[in-house]
Amino acid sequence: MEKEHLSDVQWKEKLTPEQYHLLREKGTEQPFSGALLHEKRNGEYRCAACGAKLFASTTKFDSGTGWPSFDEALPGAVELHDDDRQGMHRVEITCAQCGSHLGHLFPDGPTETGMRYCTNSTCLSFDVKG
Repeated sequence: MEKEHLSDVQWKEKLTPEQYHLLREKGTEQPFSGALLHEKRNGEYRCAACGAKLFASTTKFDSGTGWPSFDEALPGAVELHDDDRQGMHRVEITCAQCGSHLGHLFPDGPTETGMRYCTNSTCLSFDVKG
């Protein structure tokens, strides 16, 4: 899969100001504010920046944290990076296709994977599957 490379100007033209801040400047939305937090329909979650498939709806769970959470990503969909910003060590999740920031990965998920892909709702789009 070829990576999508756009300039900052192109990203600013393509995304809303909030999306640009979260996806390209590694921001974080307010907990419990995201439109997809309570989404329960069958479908696929995609990167809001480039449209790449990231998560299946069957992997979503209510973590109680205020952000959409998944116990696994689709194979090859995300990349993980050490993130030592804000005085703590975390693992950042980015889209493997365009490099956009999605959220962070925590090893406290409730399923057999033990993982919680904690994502910003604004960084995702959702396609309903019939």
